[in-house]
Amino acid sequence: MPAGLRIPRTAIRDNGVRIHRARLERGVYEIVKAGDPVLRLAARPLSSDEIQGEAIQQLIAAMAERMREAPGVGLAAPQVGVSVQLVVIEDRPEYIERLNDAERREREREPVPLHVLINPVLSVEGEKSAVFFEGCLSIPGYQGRVARARAVRVEALDERATPLTIRAHGWYARILQHEIDHLNGILCVDRMDLRTLTTLENYDRYWRAGR
Repeated sequence: MPAGLRIPRTAIRDNGVRIHRARLERGVYEIVKAGDPVLRLAARPLSSDEIQGEAIQQLIAAMAERMREAPGVGLAAPQVGVSVQLVVIEDRPEYIERLNDAERREREREPVPLHVLINPVLSVEGEKSAVFFEGCLSIPGYQGRVARARAVRVEALDERATPLTIRAHGWYARILQHEIDHLNGILCVDRMDLRTLTTLENYDRYWRAGR
């Protein structure tokens, strides 16, 4: 679907979707950056009728397109200016192929197919945690070390409003925690050891595994 997806205003209004006026006027979703108030709101849940309606279905398609263009492995609706409990996730094989062997092993990173989570509820499983450098599409150009639970369970609805349960560990668990944080107005910098904040250039130069 083209990046400049246009969403009918009537569909947005009828479904009660909160959206910035500027984005509504343009009808084009862009990834918002840190400092935009929408990133600090607690997003509202969606009803089954809303999920199956035209506005949310088109929003899902637009978010998947934006995520791939970025590129990224996850995107939450607040990151495109829409304060609803919706995330898309996809960790493509070609992203993982760019990592060296040490990074793949340490991160426990495997491909994750494209999927949608709506109204997710996350719980931590076990007591193990892991600390890795983490970035965000809403804070481009920077990374820092963030401690996350190694394993999680997520209860949510999919794009058809069907309940599903996900148990994840390793990097997939990290992605889930990062994106669901966005739905609660939390950014990765809130959980980051700020002494480790680095530009992507310096991450590659000084901190990347195996260097």
